[in-house]
Amino acid sequence: MPRIQAIDPAHATGKTEALLGGVAKKLGAVPNVIRTLAASPAALDGYLGLSGGLAAGRLTASLREQLALALAEANGCNYCLAAHSMLGKKAGLADADVLAARRGDAGDPRARAAIRFALTVAASRGAVDDAELERVRGAGFGDGEIVEIVAHVALSALTNYLNRVAHTEVDFPPAPALADRAA
Repeated sequence: MPRIQAIDPAHATGKTEALLGGVAKKLGAVPNVIRTLAASPAALDGYLGLSGGLAAGRLTASLREQLALALAEANGCNYCLAAHSMLGKKAGLADADVLAARRGDAGDPRARAAIRFALTVAASRGAVDDAELERVRGAGFGDGEIVEIVAHVALSALTNYLNRVAHTEVDFPPAPALADRAA
């Protein structure tokens, strides 16, 4: 049961109504994570701004989804695992790519480097050493892309943590348990 009340778009007013209307127009629906963020119009506006800005960044849609999957798994966010498993497939990821990202891996060495860097940033709370930066640079990422990876870590932390705090109701097909992590 949700611990933070999701906002029903039909009852939203003011800025919240405008933000939710924009999401509905773009996606055709308003996912529960967005409805939960709408409890604070400032938080929703900030999320939409960062998410939209990063979507127009240098990282491909498939890599952004791989990062989101790896971070959701690391942070234990079932909502984001479900959402990004579906969104990852829409971005061109095969089932094997989705599972690999959840395990912190990728078949493509460049994507693997980005995923591992993002997980290191998250686990170390940003305290990465020079060797970590050189590894991600060695995989072909420039400073701008490295900044975007860090921004994706922050964006994932926002949604992962909010969903865990709120117990957001999952409105996507559930992500399967990882065979090697099932209890």
